[in-house]
Amino acid sequence: MAQSGEWNRKNATLNHVTAKTEYGVDEAFIVKGIRAGKLEFREGSVWGNPYFRVLRSQLESLITHEFGKKYLVRIRTESELRKTKREIATMKKKLSALQLRQAEMEKLLEE
Repeated sequence: MAQSGEWNRKNATLNHVTAKTEYGVDEAFIVKGIRAGKLEFREGSVWGNPYFRVLRSQLESLITHEFGKKYLVRIRTESELRKTKREIATMKKKLSALQLRQAEMEKLLEE
């Protein structure tokens, strides 16, 4: 079982929707793990929509047990790659805006 402080650590928990995005597991997989006693969970609700919050370490352990270590590594890598691509796209937009602003300021200085 988890230590009580683990629930309060940053990025130590995730909800079932985030688990689907990050690890490719669905709600049924999480419910199966909960019923088997392999996942601790806490219930929550936002605007009347219920969700499960589970511990990331336990979910990763369950995924490794069910699908293997290679699957977990591949899924983690794909998730990190998506985040990196998204950040690169954001930085490119910021860079182009800054370059445009730089060109405007240089034009003003030439006058």
